[in-house]
Amino acid sequence: MIRNIPQAKTYSQGFKLYVGLYFVFLFAPLLVTCVLAFNDSMFPSLPWNGFTLDWFWGNGPVKTGIFHDRINLDSIWVSFKVAFFVSLSSTFVGTMAAFLFEQEDFPFKQLLFFLMLAPLVIPGVILGISILLFSNTLGVFFETRMGLDVGLFRPGFWLVVLGQFSFITTIATLIVSARLKKFDPTLEEAAMNLGATRFETILHITLKFLRPSIIGALAVSFLMSFENFNTTLFLVSSQATLPINLYLQVRDGSTPVINAISVLMIGGTSVLALANLYFSKPDR
Repeated sequence: MIRNIPQAKTYSQGFKLYVGLYFVFLFAPLLVTCVLAFNDSMFPSLPWNGFTLDWFWGNGPVKTGIFHDRINLDSIWVSFKVAFFVSLSSTFVGTMAAFLFEQEDFPFKQLLFFLMLAPLVIPGVILGISILLFSNTLGVFFETRMGLDVGLFRPGFWLVVLGQFSFITTIATLIVSARLKKFDPTLEEAAMNLGATRFETILHITLKFLRPSIIGALAVSFLMSFENFNTTLFLVSSQATLPINLYLQVRDGSTPVINAISVLMIGGTSVLALANLYFSKPDR
């Protein structure tokens, strides 16, 4: 819609209706999920049977809240550890890759950039299966040829980290590259002409300029890793991440404790998003 062109009243009303319906469609399921977390019922659905905090703090034989649910707490901790390692490694490698792809004389630049984007267009299910088969093949090779039992090649924590790292790094690279393209190289030249070393120039000039995008890449990588399901499903072991654990509970039937988990995740995600906006300000 072009602001400086007069719009018909019907068009303006229809546009407002569209925006309103869009946000209702977007946030209504989240609101219902949050409300049902306080429902005094044994099922995560309507009807409303009264207000309760048992699905957060309950420790009885009938109602066990999330803060006393060892299985769910363990899965949250596993997801947090995976997201921690994935976000740090993806952001570090992604930042290095962004610098690499900004080099003008880099050989096979376009081909390698295309290959870097490949994990984004490959379905997560296919990516998970491919990584699982590849790791199993390597594990069998090392065991049969060298007599080595390499735990890294078996489904488990570190294979989940590597599997998520394989595609989240691409996203971190794109986030950092988008800001690096706006960087003025003459700032580095000026700093070095004033006596700064190459390391000091990168630390105080280049990385300071990239700080908002690096923080953003960390936040996005953490959130994508924490909620990943498709790829993780094929690489996880008995230590299930939170999305896998929630899927198993919903499939087999669960209590409103899954709604309580959703409330905590929505709150945590909102806090992380606000913190990202605050610390990513260029003038900080």
